Amino acid sequence: MPYLYETHLHTSQVSACGVSRGRDYVQRYLDQGYTGIIITDHFYNGHCALNRNLNWEKWVQAFCRGYEDAKEEGARRGLDVFFGWEETFKGGDDYLVYGLDKQWLLEHPEVRYWSREEQFEAVRQSGGCVGHAHPFRIYFYNKNIRSSVGFVDAVEVGNSGNYQAFDAQALAYANKYGLPATAGSDIHRAEDLYGDNAMGVYLDTKMETIADYVNAIRNNSIVGLKVPEGRFNL
Repeated sequence: MPYLYETHLHTSQVSACGVSRGRDYVQRYLDQGYTGIIITDHFYNGHCALNRNLNWEKWVQAFCRGYEDAKEEGARRGLDVFFGWEETFKGGDDYLVYGLDKQWLLEHPEVRYWSREEQFEAVRQSGGCVGHAHPFRIYFYNKNIRSSVGFVDAVEVGNSGNYQAFDAQALAYANKYGLPATAGSDIHRAEDLYGDNAMGVYLDTKMETIADYVNAIRNNSIVGLKVPEGRFNL
């Protein structure tokens, strides 16, 4: 039986748009049949609620609070919780970074100033991967579409915050360039996790560390996506 994972989730402790604390999600994901979740709060240049005047060590410690809160509750209830983040670049395009940890962030304060290419190369060199988050989303706060072929390992083709047409375009983009497809709820409030709002990826083996998800992307071994039926039909 495949294992189901959330790949895109925001907490109120870190993301300015977040409504629920990390721990508030845990039981709801268990009730929906998920094996684990990846916390991907908005990073330094994105919709982050943290004070950027903090020194780097204090900022990183604060950035990990949502994840650590969820992980503590997950350990108590039996849900695996992993760490990632979502970075935004000028122009409004967003990227999900997986495979790195708090210590890596503490050692790389320059991450705040990287270009898309520098982010991709450094993350991969450190054993992580980069996914293009909701690449065809156009809303009032983001009116640009930017292709980043060459700077991403995967494309998020299922996102519950998207219109169906955005996801269909993302799947066509992933297929055209031979990139692995992922899905995530992009959830900001625990109460919104229900029915077709609950998205994610299926793996045929249980994740022990976030490196397992990186390997699934790099080896293109995700076995399925949890998305609403007909999601990619226009």
